[in-house]
Amino acid sequence: MFHVLTLEAAAGAQSGSGSMMMSILMMVGLFALMYFMILRPQKKQQKKEQEMRESIQVGDEVTTIGGIMGRVVTVRDDSLIIETGADRNKMKITRWAIQLNNTANEKLQAEREAAKAAQAKAKEEKKKKSKKED
Repeated sequence: MFHVLTLEAAAGAQSGSGSMMMSILMMVGLFALMYFMILRPQKKQQKKEQEMRESIQVGDEVTTIGGIMGRVVTVRDDSLIIETGADRNKMKITRWAIQLNNTANEKLQAEREAAKAAQAKAKEEKKKKSKKED
């Protein structure tokens, strides 16, 4: 009888370690999923924002985190001076306070529209060419 009880206890210990191993694997899987679904895209976004802030030049239209819009007059290492309004008030702000570079966004939008127009033109020419062949 004692022998049967020790065998059952040993089998229970093995299945317990198996379930413990399974829960550890599930935890590791959950952390990997969180990394690829949350942390990695967030780091990519932060890197993109940092590149945008570093590429600001004199003459760019920018919008701050507080919603102030202005044109960049002076660029320094960690700060910018912008002109706002019709009376050209100047404000000194830090780079991290820039939310959008409107000039870059306008250029990007113009490039996208030009690409769409080129695609439409190519499609139209292709249709004309196919009609001529028929």
